[in-house]
Amino acid sequence: MLRRLLALTSVLALLMTTNAVATASSPESTGDVGAQATGKLLRDGTGLYPRAIRLSNGTIVASVVDFDARGGVGVIYHSTDNGANFRQVGAIHDQAASGGLCCTSLFELPHQIGTMPAGTLLWAASIGQNAPNRRMTISLWRSPDRGVSWSYLSVCRVAHNTGGLWEPELSVNAAGELVCHYSDETRQPQFSQLLVETYSRDGIHWGTIYNTVASRTPGHRPGMPVVRRLNNGTWYMSYEICGTGNQFDCAAYYRTSRDGGNWGDPALLGTMVRSRTNQYFTHAPTIAAVGGRLVMVGQQLREANGAISGGSGRTVMVNDQGGGGGWNSIGSPVAVPSPPNNYCPNYSSALLPSVDGRSLLEIATDYDRNVCKPYYATGPM
Repeated sequence: MLRRLLALTSVLALLMTTNAVATASSPESTGDVGAQATGKLLRDGTGLYPRAIRLSNGTIVASVVDFDARGGVGVIYHSTDNGANFRQVGAIHDQAASGGLCCTSLFELPHQIGTMPAGTLLWAASIGQNAPNRRMTISLWRSPDRGVSWSYLSVCRVAHNTGGLWEPELSVNAAGELVCHYSDETRQPQFSQLLVETYSRDGIHWGTIYNTVASRTPGHRPGMPVVRRLNNGTWYMSYEICGTGNQFDCAAYYRTSRDGGNWGDPALLGTMVRSRTNQYFTHAPTIAAVGGRLVMVGQQLREANGAISGGSGRTVMVNDQGGGGGWNSIGSPVAVPSPPNNYCPNYSSALLPSVDGRSLLEIATDYDRNVCKPYYATGPM
């Protein structure tokens, strides 16, 4: 993961210096124009790190990271036909994102927090990785109108040194507090990277930082947390663990919580996610949940012996046992054939099941003429 993050930082710096691949977004999505990925283009231009959620009113909101003359920008889309079509409705320009923008996320408040009513849409991002003598932040913005207009909310963490703060994820715990999860590189050499969380009762003031995954092996790099609450009241977190030095480097793991805050002993790595035939994902796993059903995707699919599977980039896994036990491998809505370990192809794809759990929307990225573009499609689950 360290090499990947360094490569991503270099690429983002190049993009922000030259704006070489930053193009204006299309107001309506268009058809595929020749990349390996299947599906429809969400935008005919750069669209990194896709995310998608379904709001309480049924609207699907999607986001991607792009770059323009002002720096990094979070681009926001709506779909009102269950993911058949998308249109751009908003954009977020954090002034500090002139120093770099990465790894955004979306979250709808299920109830009022502070002065923000239920239904407020939140966007979180890693900001400032390319700034001189960087002090990265995890910054939050809010929207009262489902993503059309945005205003700055708060910073849930400012780095105390030049280490990175990556991949924020938001949730609400059993106490009703907003939780900010992220990957932390600021505590080296004890931890090359670890997962942490902090809480807020108003979305503005943030409290103590707690470890959630902190291996006793200094070189281990847990990262990329994604949290979902299941219908049995359990919170489920997926993440990767890199730096293992074996065939399971950057494999997908999970752990659960009864209250959305206490995830067990942070020193324990958790449980690796495997299919019933012992296939497993490596790099950038994400999850989605509907009812008691979980679905996961990762950048690369591997066989039990560590070899890249022929279905890599074409597969998602489904679980109907609350995430425990074996998972079933099925075809992914968007196919990105044979993705390499790279910041674009099939990297941290977005998954969104239908309300009835029968179909699955996916947004995945792939190169098209050296531009990393987002593609989307819906398939059976």
